[in-house]
Amino acid sequence: MPLSTDIVASYRGPRRVVRRHLSGPAQEGRALAFLMIACAVLFIAQWPRLSREATLDPSVPFEGRVAGALFGIVLVLPLLAYLVALVVHGLARLAGGKGSAYGSRVALFWGLLAASPLALFDGLVAGFIGDGPQRALSGALFLGAFFYIWGAGLIEAHRPPTDKSRAPE
Repeated sequence: MPLSTDIVASYRGPRRVVRRHLSGPAQEGRALAFLMIACAVLFIAQWPRLSREATLDPSVPFEGRVAGALFGIVLVLPLLAYLVALVVHGLARLAGGKGSAYGSRVALFWGLLAASPLALFDGLVAGFIGDGPQRALSGALFLGAFFYIWGAGLIEAHRPPTDKSRAPE
């Protein structure tokens, strides 16, 4: 299924989408692709805000701000995402989860990718409107969608294999 269709489907039934991504053999390349595409979209989502900040405060030029965002989002965020996935996997196993570390990574990386369109919206709000209640709402929408999809994906990834066929959405 195309990524765009899966992203839309994740807002209605995230567990079903993650279940489909976890079916079959583990494909670490696909998980890494989810993460890197999400990081690229999150990086692009920062451009309107960075442009606004560079216009309001020209002491740091736009190119410098973009370079900092590139370093943080495309180079550091993937490393942090792998670390967070590992820690959350360990916590899930301590809580009785039966899933694999790969399942935890897919749940996290897919949550980032599926919520990334809302990050684009948040970036536009930050760039055109600036800080305020609208920005807080758009940021909350992004974070809410991310945690909803990631949480549902974690539940699906750490369910015992016998329960996956009859797990409720």
